[in-house]
Parts: sequence; structure tokens; C-alpha cells
Amino acid sequence: MSMADPKHILWFDEISMDDVAQVGGKNASLGEMLRDVSKKGVRIPNGFAVTADAYFHYLSRTGLDGFIEKTLKGLDTKDLKDLARRGALVRNRMRATPLPKDLAHAIKDAYAKMEATYGKDADVAVRSSATAEDLPGASFAGEQETYLNIRGGDDVVKAVVWTMASLFTDRAISYRADKGFDHMRVALSAGVQKMVRSDAGASGVMFTVDTESGFRDIVVINATYGLGEMIVQGHVTPDEYLVMKSKLGTAKRPVISKSLGKNLKKMIYAGGGSGMKTTKVVPVPEAQARRFVLSEKEIETLASWGMIIEAHYTARAKKWSPMDMEWAKDGKTGELFIVQARPETVQASRDFAKVVEYSVKGAGTELVRGISVGSKAASGKAHVIRNPKQIREFRKGEILVTTMTDPDWEPIMKMAAAIVTDRGGRTSHAAIVSRELGIPAIVGTGNATSVIKTGTMMTVDTTGSAGIATSGAAKIALTTHDVGKLPPTKTQVMVNIASPDIAFETSFLPVAGVGLAREEFIIASTIGVHPLAVLDFKRQPAKVKDAIRKKSAGWEDPVEFYVDTLSYGIAKIGAAFSPRPVIVRFSDFKTNEYATLLGGAPYEPAESNPMIGWRGASRYYDPKFKAAFALECRAIRIVREEMGLTNVIPMVPFCRTIKEALSVLHAMAEAGLVAKALAKPKQKATPVYMMCEIPSNVILAEEFLEFFDGYSIGSNDLTQLTLGLDRDSEIVHAIGNENDEAVLALIGRVIRVCRAHRKHLGICGQGPSDLPEFAEALVKEGIESMSLNPDSVVKTIERVAEIEERLGR
Repeated sequence: MSMADPKHILWFDEISMDDVAQVGGKNASLGEMLRDVSKKGVRIPNGFAVTADAYFHYLSRTGLDGFIEKTLKGLDTKDLKDLARRGALVRNRMRATPLPKDLAHAIKDAYAKMEATYGKDADVAVRSSATAEDLPGASFAGEQETYLNIRGGDDVVKAVVWTMASLFTDRAISYRADKGFDHMRVALSAGVQKMVRSDAGASGVMFTVDTESGFRDIVVINATYGLGEMIVQGHVTPDEYLVMKSKLGTAKRPVISKSLGKNLKKMIYAGGGSGMKTTKVVPVPEAQARRFVLSEKEIETLASWGMIIEAHYTARAKKWSPMDMEWAKDGKTGELFIVQARPETVQASRDFAKVVEYSVKGAGTELVRGISVGSKAASGKAHVIRNPKQIREFRKGEILVTTMTDPDWEPIMKMAAAIVTDRGGRTSHAAIVSRELGIPAIVGTGNATSVIKTGTMMTVDTTGSAGIATSGAAKIALTTHDVGKLPPTKTQVMVNIASPDIAFETSFLPVAGVGLAREEFIIASTIGVHPLAVLDFKRQPAKVKDAIRKKSAGWEDPVEFYVDTLSYGIAKIGAAFSPRPVIVRFSDFKTNEYATLLGGAPYEPAESNPMIGWRGASRYYDPKFKAAFALECRAIRIVREEMGLTNVIPMVPFCRTIKEALSVLHAMAEAGLVAKALAKPKQKATPVYMMCEIPSNVILAEEFLEFFDGYSIGSNDLTQLTLGLDRDSEIVHAIGNENDEAVLALIGRVIRVCRAHRKHLGICGQGPSDLPEFAEALVKEGIESMSLNPDSVVKTIERVAEIEERLGR
């Protein structure tokens, strides 16, 4: 496009990212995709841009430019009352000032061409596209207004004026001032785009990076029914789907996680309306809310489009360019469309060589919990604000507690130490802005505004899988590690993962893989139902049935819910560390722990000492539990064979005898998971490890290792059973630990056996990080790997390197 002859109207297929100065980032991106990306099968709705030249033409011809400059001169954006007053003056004057006739005619003529294609009174969206918007380092997205379901030439012209006026909302004025943009040099281009009938279908957002951690090999898709404004406004908690990029097109099931949202409301066309308010919010039928918004095929289609768009923008920028996109599904045709795409601005600029760790100690009583945003922590006094009229009362350094936020709240959000909301998901306005501001947020708590009182000193901790707000000011320590400067070690350092939700963030630690991933956390926290209760669902009491149905919403069969949810949890960990090995231990609940799961009590005996009772391997082949164990085997098989994550290696815990080991391996084979030791020639097989945590595992190590591909020492149980200690007893727990001679002798023997037989051997537990002498003994004996909790990894690497240097290794 030539800039020599300024134009007021440009069609999307005439423009590209080279035209940001004229049409803004949003419109330029739509043109770029229509011209280049649509050729690869990505659907983009057509439309036109009212240019920056048109905007300046409007201001100069009407005298608005002088009025705006005079009105905003000397403004202090920290004075919220004055900011609101001046912003309203500008917006009201612009809305009352018609466009010059030549510009109004040009817009109507362009809209008439759209009517010729799509029919009389074609429905369009009129969106803002600021000329400094959606550029790396600046994100004006959401600062201006969008008007949906606009029909007729007159209303399109009016919507363009209102969109231009929204360049002067309080939050947009404040944002430009903070970023150092001159108000009079930033223009607004309005995009007029054919609406996709997502009011009758669905819509959402998509990122080609994990927005919390910056993990690259993932596409995150959020979905809701109706128009997508409900997600950004935080009125709904959308479905969330995760797709592994490297498995898309190669694995049978590249979708590695699906979470059903709370899509209880949707925005649709108001019907027959005109003007700027042509939508309404209605309830979603209960049966529809219990179903996933998108099918697996649709999820994969969107993810593939996201990868195509990311690849295009990465090639254009000559550096990694993760993308933030909006999509829509037409409820009339069933077709999917990309309606917006912009560079992601938070993770794209992150220094991944730096690992930042927050340590929170002395936390008080839990107040609320919700979705964790930011992987940080902060303390401050709570300020509960339910009404936007109260925002002027907010003070810098307070913690904002509210129902939800929208762009009007941004002037006080940037003053907050942290944010807590009742509603919203990971792509709600509160979550997006808190990430950009670099402050922790907990969204979707459900009840924060009713539980927390203004003036309460509290701590917001988003360092874990769930965001937790506690009473009082906890001690917060911040440590930054440059992983590139850590010394190399011959002894592999691995990490223990309990919650799949921290796997992506933890994957940036300089570890050799996951030495222990526990299924128990997934079963207890995400599934929450006893496996025998889902297998025996028809015979459950009515109350238990109802509770299981509620937990398994999105699945018709509770058994499939159990297997899929378990496989998703395992897959997230496997994907995060791929191709590094991820050792997943089969469930090792004690009977008293299993009994606490929904529907579990009738299936669990009361044992006097569950620690050495019916646990681990002894359950897997027992006729009373064998069918439940088969579900775990199915989940592992799905992860390895259908999702393509062959780096996931199952591990058998608490296996007492050789006979028991064989019984477990045969039970696995019956469930379709065949160990290498039992596999026939050319038969698909999986490596299987065993926990070494009972003295018999050491004494008969050669015999056990005939059937297993490796050992992982469970030093807690091995110490307890070697010394005859009850590790839960406060009376005897101080008698001995891993440094005891008997324990060290057993560990030394098993290390030598594994090395002689070339079998994997690691140790999973905090012993090496808590006991320096124990760590040194392990290194001396030649342990292959140590697996520790995430917060111990860096210091243990440094300690192991020091020991190895001292030993001359």
C-alpha cells in the first residue's frame, strides 16, 4: 500500500504488518493473515479499516485536536478523580461531534460493499486498533472499546465514532501516560469486520505459549459459549484445553489436558436491536454447560492454526513470536475462524536463563484459594471493592479484592500489590493485566469478597498449583538463579513433581528429568473419587452418584473421566520435561487415605498400621483392587502410546517379594501395559522401574532386577523399615536417619548391584538436600541420580558439584 496518497478506508486484504502506522496492530495483523496465512487453510473474516489518516482528519476538521490537547494538558494520572473528569469531557465531546461528511460517506460505501457480499444489514464488529497497539513491549489490547452486532450504515458510522472516542477512556489515557506515549501522536484505526455467528456457537482465546510459565511446546485454548466478551470480562470460567505442539500431527491424541469450565452464562445477539447495545447475556442450559464446548477435532484444528500463525510471525520478526489469538465458531455453519491475533508480550520478553524462586514462610490461616496467576507472592492490606465507584478509595500497595475487573479498573490495578477476584479464569481481564504488571493474582475464588474484609493484613501466594490467600503478613524471600552459571555434575539431579500444575514452570530448572511423579496428587486433588466407586457406579448410593456425576461433568462415563483425568495429569508432567525421562509411580495410598476419597470407605478395611499394610504392589494384583489398578495402566498406556510421551516410565512402589513383583507385572500385561521383562519378540513393551524401599528389595536386588529396568531408592521407608522406626512417631523419630550405618550399608549394596547390572538407579527424597553427609556418601558410592523437591534443586546441584570436585571427579 502506498502512503503517498493517504486513504481513509483500506480493506484488510490490502494491508499487512508494514501498515501498523496507518491501521494499528490489530487491523494490520488481520490483513497480514488474510494475505498470507489464509492460504494455509486458516479462516479469517474479511472487513475494512478506517485509517489513522481518517482519525486525524476527523480531529483536525472538527477542532477536536485542540480541545483534546488542552483538556489533557498537565494531567496527573495518579489523581483518579481528575483523570475521570477529563476523560469524560473528551469522550463526550467526541461522541457529540459527527464525522466529516466525506469520511462518513466513505465508511457507508465500504459497508455497502460488505452488504453486497453478506446481505443487507450485514452484522459486523467494530473494533479499535491503536497505532501503537499489539507491538512487542506495548499491549493496548482491551484499552479501547469493541462494539458487536452492528447493522446498517448509520450505526456503523456511529460505532466508528464511539470507538475513536474510546481512545480516551480513563484506562487508555493512564496506560499511554505510563508507557510514555504522546496522546496526540497515537491514533486509532477502527476495524469493521464481518461478525462470525459465535452468538449461536462458541468463542474464546488461544495462546501458543503457556501464559504462566512461558513453556513453549504447548497451545492453550480457552472456550465458552456465545460471544467471547464473557471470557475477558471474567463473567465465566472457560473450558481450557492444552495441546502439545510437537505431537500435533504425529500422535493420535495430542490434546494432553481438558478442563471443563463454568460456562453458566453466554452473550448473544439481542435480536432486532440497533445502536451500540445489541447484545444480551442469558443463562446456558444446564445440559450444555456440562459438556465441553469444543470437540477433539476442533481443538486440534485451532491448535494447528495457532502454530501456523506463530510460525509466520516468528519468521517475519526473525525471533520467537508466541501469539495471543481470539477465535470464534459460527453456530450456523459450524466453521471455525481466527478473528484476532497479536504478539504475546509477557513471556516473549522473559529471560529464561534466570530462575526466580519465591519462598513463603509463616503463612497464616487460609482465607480463599483459586486459580494461580503469576508464580509470585505479596503481602498487604486487603481492600474489598464491589463497585467501580469505589475505586478512588484504593491506595497504593493494597491488595485489590473484587468480584471481577474490566479495563476501567486498570488505573488502580497498577497500584495494587496483588489482586484477588471471585470470578474469572486464566485469560480473564484480571489475569491478563496482573501478568503484564508483574503482580500475583488469584482469580475465580468464588467467595473472596464475602470472606475477606477491608483492612485485613493478608498474603497472596501464587507460587504453587493453586493460588492461596492467607491471613497475616508471611515472610517472603526472593532468590534469582542464573541456571547458565550452575556447575555441571556427573551425578544427575532430577526433580520430584506432585502437582501437574507446576510442571511447566519447574521444567526450566536445570534437571535431568523427573525422578518421582506421584499419581496420588492427581487422584486426590483432581479426580477425588475412589476408582472402585466409578467402576461400581450403578450400585452407589444416590448421594454418591450425584457427587460423582458433578465431578465427572463433561464425560458420560465416570470410568472414562477417571482414566482421562489421570492420563491428562501424567501427560502434563511428561510433556513439560520431554524428552527427559519422567518416572511416574503408580498409586501408593494407604487404606486410610483411600477411604477418604469419594465413595471409598466401603472398599477399604480398617488397618491398625496402614503404613505397612495393604498398599502399593500388594493391591495391584489383589482381586479386590485389580480392576482399579487396570485403570492406572490404561492411563499410562494412553500417555505413552496415544499421546506419544514415551519418556514416561511407570514405577511400582512397596513391592515386598519376587512373587509379588511377577504378579504385578502380569496384572499390568492383562491391562495392556507389557513390561520389557515379559514382552515377546516384536511386542510393544514399556520399561518399568521399582521403588527400592524395603530391606528385601536390597537383599534380593539381583533377583528383582531381572524383572525391572531400574530402581529408585525411597530413603524414608527404607530407613524406617531398616531401623524399625515409625516415622510418624515424635518419640522415636530422632533415633536414626539416612546417615545410619545400617541404612548406608544397604544403599551402598544396591548402588553396586545396579551399576554391575547396568540398571538405572536413583534416589527420590529430601535426604540428599537435608543431610549433607548423606549426599556425600551417595556421590562417593556412585549414585546415578538424585531427585529432590523443586526448591532444593539449585542448592543441591551446587553441593554435588562441590563434593565431586573434592573427590576429583
